[in-house]
Amino acid sequence: SGFNSIGHMDTMSRGRHQIGHYKEGEEFIQNVFHVLSQIFTGKEKSNLAICWLQYEISKVIQCLQAKKKKKLKAQGRKSKKLAKNFLKAPDNRNNLSLWKLYAYLEWLLGNTDDSRKVFDTALGTAGTGGLKSAQLCSLSLLYAQLEVELLESTEGAVMSRAVHILTKLTENGPYVPYSGQVLPVNVLKARKTYEHALQDYLSKTPVSDKDQVKDTDQLVSLVGCYALFQYLTVGIDAAVLIYTQASEKLEASASQKCENTEENFGILDFPTALEAVTLLHTNLLRFHMKISVYPLNPLREALTEALKRYPSNQSLWRSYIHIQRKSHSASKARRFFDSVTRSTNSLEPWLFAIQAEQMRKKLTEKVQRADVGEIHCTIPETGLTNRIVALFEHAVQSENGTHCPLLWRMYLKFMV
Repeated sequence: SGFNSIGHMDTMSRGRHQIGHYKEGEEFIQNVFHVLSQIFTGKEKSNLAICWLQYEISKVIQCLQAKKKKKLKAQGRKSKKLAKNFLKAPDNRNNLSLWKLYAYLEWLLGNTDDSRKVFDTALGTAGTGGLKSAQLCSLSLLYAQLEVELLESTEGAVMSRAVHILTKLTENGPYVPYSGQVLPVNVLKARKTYEHALQDYLSKTPVSDKDQVKDTDQLVSLVGCYALFQYLTVGIDAAVLIYTQASEKLEASASQKCENTEENFGILDFPTALEAVTLLHTNLLRFHMKISVYPLNPLREALTEALKRYPSNQSLWRSYIHIQRKSHSASKARRFFDSVTRSTNSLEPWLFAIQAEQMRKKLTEKVQRADVGEIHCTIPETGLTNRIVALFEHAVQSENGTHCPLLWRMYLKFMV
């Protein structure tokens, strides 16, 4: 029809309908995947399978957010069939990344027991690499994170399935499924192992660039597992301490590299590790605030520091907007948005600043339209409207904003 978008634009909603995946766009994407899967072989083909499954999972998440049960069922069936076909291929049978995605897919579809079976099978067949295997760490971390999300409080968490998974990871032996209890002596041993492993990693200097990419992935998973383990067995402060230690060390390494080398090959990977560690840190704080009483300030400080450094990280911005909605004063957030947009060319700060103001406008209108007996409040909220228009104007004048179709569409939609 001339103006259909390929794939989806999930940031825009039309009336009550969220814009989903268009039929034509969806067909196009599926065709691309099919054609490529016939061309690729070996490692490339496995990587393509991972991308394809991640794309399927994004559609499942979209159905979950839109609360479309019928569509979710159909999508779930299609995605599961695809995942099983991938895992049947001889090259993929031992591919832990694919097993991890399949288990995650089952979990999202609400099949918790099936998902646990898949995780247990994958961990059982993964061998005994323990903390030295990056894929094993990453698999255990996701499994433990999903289990932790089921907890209603951290009391008694020491005996939970998550602690069992994180403890088994340190033992270097074959994985044994959870039987309902965790021995205190194993917890103590695991803590020592984690501590030594982290010290070794932080003091190690990678030999080549290739090793470094592998090492940074490994380090992020290791820090995540250790911090989650400490969170469940000791408490939130112990977990935060590990994130702080790892971040300080990574920052020091990154700045040292800048000084030592004129050509900065390796630096590219350190910020990604630092960014990933920061994301784990802020997500844990958000989760902890959800299940217990904890001050907002540590999370706000961590987010503002991280966003100054990574102004284009969307997950961090989402968290920032989420916590700012709880405070009644907008001025602090506005000043922060303003300072970030001045210091970066990224478009994300503009888009999220606009979104934050639009949420505020929606909230104000909702309150004003509430019926109070016979009186209906009809005062329009012009201040916020003018502010949003000004933000749009500044954003489309920026170098990246001029060429961003999404920004122009949002602007047009708002003016309508």
